[in-house]
Amino acid sequence: MARVDPALAAARAAVRAELGDLAWSGELSPGGLVLVACSGGADSLALAAATAREAPRVGRSVRSVGFAVRVGAVVVDHGMQAGSDAVAATAAARCRELGLDPVLVRSVRVDVGPGAGGPEGGARDARYAALDAAAEETGAAAVLLGHTLDDQAESVLLGLARGSGARSLAGMPRRRGPYRRPFLGLRRAQTEAVCAAVGVDYWTDPTNLLPADGGGAAPARTRVRGAVVPALEDALGPGVVEALARTADQLRDDADALDALADDLLAAATAAPGGDELVLEIETLAVAPPAVRRRALRSAALAVGCAAGATTARHVDALDALVVSWRGQGPVHLPGDARGARACGRLYLRPTVPRAARPATPQPQPRSLEE
Repeated sequence: MARVDPALAAARAAVRAELGDLAWSGELSPGGLVLVACSGGADSLALAAATAREAPRVGRSVRSVGFAVRVGAVVVDHGMQAGSDAVAATAAARCRELGLDPVLVRSVRVDVGPGAGGPEGGARDARYAALDAAAEETGAAAVLLGHTLDDQAESVLLGLARGSGARSLAGMPRRRGPYRRPFLGLRRAQTEAVCAAVGVDYWTDPTNLLPADGGGAAPARTRVRGAVVPALEDALGPGVVEALARTADQLRDDADALDALADDLLAAATAAPGGDELVLEIETLAVAPPAVRRRALRSAALAVGCAAGATTARHVDALDALVVSWRGQGPVHLPGDARGARACGRLYLRPTVPRAARPATPQPQPRSLEE
């Protein structure tokens, strides 16, 4: 009997569980389509390979009569590096070789301004807008993302470094809307082993590598990946990555409960729904617990067009001060030149550009920087 590669077996089991859940829930029917978001890196190519192998047998683990589903891919070219179009074309070719169909390549324009949360935030928003559009165009039941346990741990550390709240520390959810992350329980080394086992070459993004001479600038996530996590493992021993991921899972439950309360508070405090501005009753906000009120205020800022990645704790603090520390201060300046101001017992949030005048482009769901 041929030896089964343990990394490939773990990857297939993870995908099998995800596809089975989609089938049990009725979201995925016989002949239905799932898409894999593929960058050409080890994580997403391993996911594409595992999904291609599991798709023909989805129903066998769900119902007495088996059924197959289709697997496609979406490759997003952000256009932020020289030769990115060639990288995208190669990734698409790899997916076709693995048997995925359809394979879509989407070129996007990235807003790198501070209002979009910088290059990382702009790239994320453009990528998810392209994935949303591809899923709608193809009628896909789900989009699979290749984030791993290592990505989750890095997200938690980045949130800690920024002094973020529970939502950011909760990292990336396994499931949100059409998006699924089957590999959140796998290490990055396992995805590289999967690629070796199936004989597929993967691309390594140079921005994910620390400069060889130790000098020069590198993205924050790259520094966490290449320097911080190894230092923690040296100091605290193995298991640090797994422990950070468990912390994210525990905090996510707390954050979900608080967000639900914040949604209720925002609805109760809204005095004049509709129009270009959001009007909130100060009295209703002021008596709410701070953790709930601050979440509601952040949601209010996003509702008038502030970019999620650019709306920081500093902006929320300033809005909160208008509610509970009112001393006659002037308006609060928010991302995208929106404004928050207090008058006559109400909090007014106004976008600079009226909603009716904004371009009708797809708007991604609010996400943390890590997603």
